[in-house]
Amino acid sequence: MSTSPSEHALRLADGDLVPLIIRRHPRARCMRLRYDGPSGQARLTIPPRAALRKALRWAEEQAGWLTRQRAHAGGGIHLGVGLLLPFEGAPVQIVADGGGRRVRLEADRLIVGGPPELTGQRLLRWLKATARERMTAESLALAARHDLPLQRVSIGDPRSRWGSCSAGGAIRYSWRLILAPPFVRQATVAHEVAHLRHMNHGPEFHALVRAISPADPDQARAWLRHEGAALHRYMA
Repeated sequence: MSTSPSEHALRLADGDLVPLIIRRHPRARCMRLRYDGPSGQARLTIPPRAALRKALRWAEEQAGWLTRQRAHAGGGIHLGVGLLLPFEGAPVQIVADGGGRRVRLEADRLIVGGPPELTGQRLLRWLKATARERMTAESLALAARHDLPLQRVSIGDPRSRWGSCSAGGAIRYSWRLILAPPFVRQATVAHEVAHLRHMNHGPEFHALVRAISPADPDQARAWLRHEGAALHRYMA
């Protein structure tokens, strides 16, 4: 069967129609639905052999849940002068500085140089670079401490996960973790570093996460479950 996404429309509990993008994933074992706030789309991942009609019926049954997710996500938030942005879990105000091109953090202000119309793009680059720097250092230190074979660290902007680890020892994180409190980022780093030894989510894996994590993994998961969707609203 084709793995190309198919487009549909889904009526929510409040009567609104939203685009529904259905994609078959070769490793999916069950159906998974989420709402993407910035695009305003519902996205449904299904197993490769799942019946499309059954998947549509199941999505319709989740209309109430999806309506609540949309209300919680709200619209996109553009990075710009005056915005209060969460940075490592604390609100900082974006301030323009006409001179230079640097971004610098001073107390509760993020000061962005250059023309105001380029503030969002310049700040986004800084956030990504800072996220890469923090999580690379934390991953390398944790892997070295526990003799785990980390090869490289990179960052991206995935919508469905906060981190991933390949069998070859490459770890990739969402840059948006730099917006979350440090304990959330640290527990996520421990989760991915533990995959360097266990490429599964079995009991031994979870025991290793708890042994090496500097933060409570359960608390971090709960934070991401309740607050993580809001981090995807920020855009340049």
